[in-house]
Amino acid sequence: MINLMYIVLMAMLALNVSTEVLDGFTLVEESLHRTTDNAAQQNDAIYSDFEEQMKTNPAKVKEWYLKAEMVKEKSQYLFDLISQIKHLIAVEADGADADEHNLQNKESLEAAAQVIIAPGREWGDRLYSSINSYREDMLQMVEDPQKKAVIAANLSTDVPRNKENKNWKEYYFEEMPAVAVMTYLTKLQSDIRYTEGEVLHTLVSNIDLKDVRVNALNAFVIPSSQTIVRGDKFSARIVMAAVDTTQTPAIYVGGQALDLKNGLYETVCGRTGDFTLAGYMEMLNSNGDLIRRDFEQRYTVVDPSATVSADLMNVLYAGYNNPISVSVPGVALTKVQATMSGGTLTAVSAGRYIARPSAVGRDVTITVTSTNSGHAQQMGQFTFHVRKLPDPTAYITTADADGSKSRFRGGGLSKTQLIAAEGIGAAIDDGILNIAFKVQSFETVFFDNMGNAVLMQSEGPRFSQQQKETFRRLTRNKRFYVSHVNATGPDGITRKLNTSMEVIIK
Repeated sequence: MINLMYIVLMAMLALNVSTEVLDGFTLVEESLHRTTDNAAQQNDAIYSDFEEQMKTNPAKVKEWYLKAEMVKEKSQYLFDLISQIKHLIAVEADGADADEHNLQNKESLEAAAQVIIAPGREWGDRLYSSINSYREDMLQMVEDPQKKAVIAANLSTDVPRNKENKNWKEYYFEEMPAVAVMTYLTKLQSDIRYTEGEVLHTLVSNIDLKDVRVNALNAFVIPSSQTIVRGDKFSARIVMAAVDTTQTPAIYVGGQALDLKNGLYETVCGRTGDFTLAGYMEMLNSNGDLIRRDFEQRYTVVDPSATVSADLMNVLYAGYNNPISVSVPGVALTKVQATMSGGTLTAVSAGRYIARPSAVGRDVTITVTSTNSGHAQQMGQFTFHVRKLPDPTAYITTADADGSKSRFRGGGLSKTQLIAAEGIGAAIDDGILNIAFKVQSFETVFFDNMGNAVLMQSEGPRFSQQQKETFRRLTRNKRFYVSHVNATGPDGITRKLNTSMEVIIK
């Protein structure tokens, strides 16, 4: 009778799970899929690097290449096993036409248990043993204690001490909503790709990739510019890659040996047209053999012309102050002027302007004139596309022990830094643009011991007291997500960011 009451209570609990909570699992799973895809791409790049190194120096790379292939095989096997289990759970919940990426009966409490725990089904035991085997195999290839600890925690099949009356299968899959189980399995797949990447980086560090690459020696000409204004100098550095620093190669241009300081070659350009700098370099290798490498570099000499460049990107953004540089080679900046159609162009200093287009999708034209000859002469017109500012990325401002601040955008974060943080910021900060946005609100998604998502609303851009109290209760390796960030840009447009930030307590 007590067992029957327990089942009824669990069923009532499942009925009380709100649509918002179930949708929260979907949001988290989408974020995990993006993280997994990014990790997979990085891992594929390392595998490609191994392939190239294997072709270049198989004797030196073979041992680590074979281990990398083994890591790839074992990782893909476990990843595919989880994908197969996810599909079976989706079929159990939604029927034969189910789509594990678009689960309909998210609240189903029976689907996961039927696949993982039901008598006669091998999937639970197979998954349990496969995770344990994969974890131990990967740990044997990693020496760094901190990395080993993270991998062991991510792929642990232990249950919390207060739940020792349940085994791993019962704890994670019994009476759990199908969407929660799907999210947990997706998290396991993300951990697999992370572990695979950590092991691959360890294998790569065991071979001297630079030593392999320098087996290919080539001569290079590095010009300051391939287009030269008539009357200016053509400058280029002529170097050999991976040269022996104890000897200087001999450089020949036009059949004559040149004594170049630091390999710097210069010649005055008195005519316009296309030209070629050609010659060869000679040096002795470690065996005393003479190595010769030919080089050739084309360059163009042109008459003076105007140039206009956007300081940030090759586009302009509507409703935003875009810095613009305007110049004419051979003409002083004080004798160069510019105007713009489709918006305003304001001079801030010699050659420096602020362009502010008025409408998205309507091209603007910047006209440059010069008074160097005593009268206004048009030097060129330049058309720029006008776009809306892209969406920013959310971040948490953190400080290290020295007080240096940085922007945290996801991954591992110490609990001390998290508690000291005030809230969420947002900015376009991709190495080209650096534009701050004002955060209006955001949500955090936590998970209780039953795997239920708990949503908490911020106080504007700052963490609420409830969120801060929850931070203090988080333990090592616990994670939560920041989502539904609303931010307003300098163009006055408020955007709802679609991506989520994953925070893992270190």
